[in-house]
Amino acid sequence: MGRKLDPTRKEKRGPGRKARKQRGAEVELARFLPPEPETGRKKLSSHGRKRAAKRRLAAGGGPAGSRPGGGGEPEPTGQTVRRQAGFSDSNAKWLAPAKAKKTQPKGNHVELSSDGEVEEGSWEMEEEEDGSSEEMVDDYGASSSEEEELLPIEKASLKQKPDREGLSEDDSEEEEEEEEEAEEASKQKMGQKEEEGPDLQLNLDIDEQFKLPTSEEIEKEDILFISEPPDLHVIHQRIQGNMEVLQDFGVKREEGRSRQEYLALLRRDMAAYYSYSDFLLSKLMDIFPLPELVKFLEANEVPRPVTIRTNTLKTRRRDLAQALINRGVNLDPLGKWSKTGLVIYDSTVPIGATPEYLAGHYMLQGASSLLPVMALAPQENERILDMCCAPGGKTSYIAQLMKNTGMILANDSSAERLRSVVGNLHRLGVTNAVVSNCDGRQFPKVLGGFDRVLLDAPCSGTGVISKDPAVKTNKDEMDILRCAHLQKELILSAIDSVNAASETGGYIVYCTCSIMVEENEWVVDYALKKRNVRLVATGLDFGKEGFTRFKDRRFHPSLKSTRRFYPHTHNMDGFFIAKFKKFSNAIPQAQKGEGPAVEAAAPPAVPDTTITEPPPKKKKHEGSKAEEEQKLPQPALKKKRSLQAQRRPSKA
Repeated sequence: MGRKLDPTRKEKRGPGRKARKQRGAEVELARFLPPEPETGRKKLSSHGRKRAAKRRLAAGGGPAGSRPGGGGEPEPTGQTVRRQAGFSDSNAKWLAPAKAKKTQPKGNHVELSSDGEVEEGSWEMEEEEDGSSEEMVDDYGASSSEEEELLPIEKASLKQKPDREGLSEDDSEEEEEEEEEAEEASKQKMGQKEEEGPDLQLNLDIDEQFKLPTSEEIEKEDILFISEPPDLHVIHQRIQGNMEVLQDFGVKREEGRSRQEYLALLRRDMAAYYSYSDFLLSKLMDIFPLPELVKFLEANEVPRPVTIRTNTLKTRRRDLAQALINRGVNLDPLGKWSKTGLVIYDSTVPIGATPEYLAGHYMLQGASSLLPVMALAPQENERILDMCCAPGGKTSYIAQLMKNTGMILANDSSAERLRSVVGNLHRLGVTNAVVSNCDGRQFPKVLGGFDRVLLDAPCSGTGVISKDPAVKTNKDEMDILRCAHLQKELILSAIDSVNAASETGGYIVYCTCSIMVEENEWVVDYALKKRNVRLVATGLDFGKEGFTRFKDRRFHPSLKSTRRFYPHTHNMDGFFIAKFKKFSNAIPQAQKGEGPAVEAAAPPAVPDTTITEPPPKKKKHEGSKAEEEQKLPQPALKKKRSLQAQRRPSKA
């Protein structure tokens, strides 16, 4: 235990070693000023003490050798008195030592010792004989630089009242009142300026109101774009101005200009600024409001955070996080909605080459890819079909939730992509999966009766633009319709592959990494009309509801239970998820009166297969076979005939 420091008893020390030549004004002036009697007078500030010292120097300066009270009395004979250079005898009264409590009598009498020498304590400034009055005036007097620093009020008070000591309390109060009045007047002036400020700013805003460029200016810009790159700063300012006008179009619009002209200019500028095709940007403008559209476009310019999924078949998330932290990885849990996800901020080692990754303790997987499996909610000892499984992230997650029980059929139409599926399943320790290479559209004939089916359908990829910027320009209307047509075929096959009589299942999850309505709500609404299924809640407590109406189309009201995820709101790839419950294995037949109406409201139906069939041969029992074929639906009937033709081709 040491001594405790009491800050109240701490003595203030003088200036440091580097400031001995330039000591503070308060320290130096304390040696010249006499102790102030405690009469309740208001203490002066440092500037006030400087001014008082200056006035005293000016008032006390007189002819050398004169005495105020001595009246020309001769000095004591036989005694030599040393005086401080630069100061007259008239200043001796207030040049007394600051520590002395007794006042000296009138006249500059010097106390002598018994030996006839001057006492050393009578002059404290004797050691500093080198300093002169001129230096003191320069250091602490009224120099030109100090007068320039004084406020106008202080200069006026110096002129009117030169001596501070002669002021009474009433005079000081009057001076304070005058200072307060001056401060109030200055505040009023500042308030008037602040009131005038918004008006001036408003005038500037009115002058800088956004105006549409003329057709000639647009043509000139188009010509310049061919030879020189566009000025992105000008385009960005024009986008902001255009957005402000469109948000309050009735007030800020230019007379004689329609809203379509503003929207056309905005689409053109956004396409040039963000490098999108005009087709894709027009589609996005139909989906998002204008303020949200800008946020979506900006979010696509930033990559999504790297996320990994813990493989609970081999480790726990806590142990994995600790092992990665020890390797120099900065990570956090993905969110409250996920018990296995981790988000990686930065790492000193490659995430895809750590010993933990090679041992199968985790899988590099996007946050949005975890959601379809969570919505599917697989149970142990079930038979599950993953119709489009590559590269195997969702398949391994299903096996993880099933604890390697039951059976998973991992199917994909691309044999090249199945190689990564097999590698990941071996690395992660999945033992209940069977890998197949089949066309998903033929799957009900290959194998059926599954408890649950996950369909991650191939799509245009408009939700993962941050990963693949080529989507901005290489997609057109035909690509969207082609993907939508394939998705309709796959979703019907997935529904037919599910057993509605399953005790624990009978569910289908449809998901895409696209935000286009033609690939999401349009396909789901088509499946609701073609099969005995209904939409159920996905079990995800976040995400935006799907559209029940889009432009001139009206979808089923139950599409509110579907979920949309966007990069600018959820910080994950754009995704769409819908969950079906199959309540009957029968395939509904379209009635004659309702058929055309349903087809008109729905997107184009799945076209007939292009496999050529031989002319049917007349055989026995033709009538009974014809009755059986009438009971089958038209697509299944044609597929059956095509398979028969392939098995027994017609002779030449």
